[in-house]
Amino acid sequence: MAEVSARRERIWRQIPAGVWALGFVSLLMDVSSEMIHGLLPVYLVSVLGASALTVGWIEGVAESTALITRIFSGALSDWLGKRKLLAALGYGLAAATKPVFPLAGSVGWLIGARFVDRVGKGIRGAPRDALIADITPERLRGASFGLRQTLDTVGAFVGPGLAVMLMLASRDDFRLVFWWAVLPAALSTALIVFAVREPPASRPKEARFPLRPSELARLGPRFWIVAAVATVFTLARFSEAFLILRARGEGLGEAYAPLVLVVMNVVYAAAAYPAGALSDRVGRRGVFLAGIVMLIAADAALAGAPSLGWVALGVALWGLHMGFTQGLLGALVADTAPADLRGTGFGALNLVTGLATLAASLIAGELWDRIGPQATFGAGAAFALVSLAGVALSPRALRAA
Repeated sequence: MAEVSARRERIWRQIPAGVWALGFVSLLMDVSSEMIHGLLPVYLVSVLGASALTVGWIEGVAESTALITRIFSGALSDWLGKRKLLAALGYGLAAATKPVFPLAGSVGWLIGARFVDRVGKGIRGAPRDALIADITPERLRGASFGLRQTLDTVGAFVGPGLAVMLMLASRDDFRLVFWWAVLPAALSTALIVFAVREPPASRPKEARFPLRPSELARLGPRFWIVAAVATVFTLARFSEAFLILRARGEGLGEAYAPLVLVVMNVVYAAAAYPAGALSDRVGRRGVFLAGIVMLIAADAALAGAPSLGWVALGVALWGLHMGFTQGLLGALVADTAPADLRGTGFGALNLVTGLATLAASLIAGELWDRIGPQATFGAGAAFALVSLAGVALSPRALRAA
């Protein structure tokens, strides 16, 4: 046991300082975003009178916008040979939208703010992930992506926790919580500007714009197999807003709604780094398969939940599956994409999964309104089973990844 602990400590110390800095940048921005997003579904439904389908539209469009935008920023970062500039621009744009949330007086304004906020996320995502791959030794990729995901997810449960405390202290003043969310977003932008250093640009003189068909073909079959598996898997992962609505349906009070994200993200943060480090030693495929099984179990618990206790179990399993899969997808892209096309690879993966995210949230909202939450989570389990079969029967290219 002591030997295992010492080995883990050595791995932590070998992770580059730039990865740590980018992890704390993500942590601060997630504190800000989740203070807002943990309350937004309840605010839309309870205060502004929106339907579950409207929530599905907003969340689906917002998240798919972030993912689709990444292909362009990722390709541009490859072409320019610069990652930090685009990542900082994305964080700055997201920070600039935060004051709109407390000022908005209608659903339309919130849709606009959510949209622009996610554009900022899309701009920063692929360049940031490619930068992590650039500065991380191959033997530490799983651990590095897992660490960044862990720090990001710490912010994702600290944010809702702060939102709960502020809601209780202010007697359910949504707008006050939204105003407090402006501060960590500003700190996040300052941190990436002043604390993150980028390696020298490696753009070759003959570089061609990466979105040309000939350049995309260079990503290779192993990368596209990873993208195909990730797309089917994403259809099973609709917005976490539906976890909040499920808990509300079992009697969770409005002020406590963000606790759903706290529970999910505590488990997510605890699992992400160990899962990434484990994948460095035993391979990505087995760890990813375990994550899909956890998602199926989460859907089963949430579909048939007779009480808040069962909802909590489903939410915890949902967080566990996130820890076992999300960092691994980043490591798989770094494993399979050529070094000079990593930004494009991250962007291309997020383009296809972005479209799947939009479809998943719309399907979830439609099933919820027409049939009920059991249908929503049942459909999620069905898509997860399909992705499980795809990974289990995957060609050798994915097994070697």
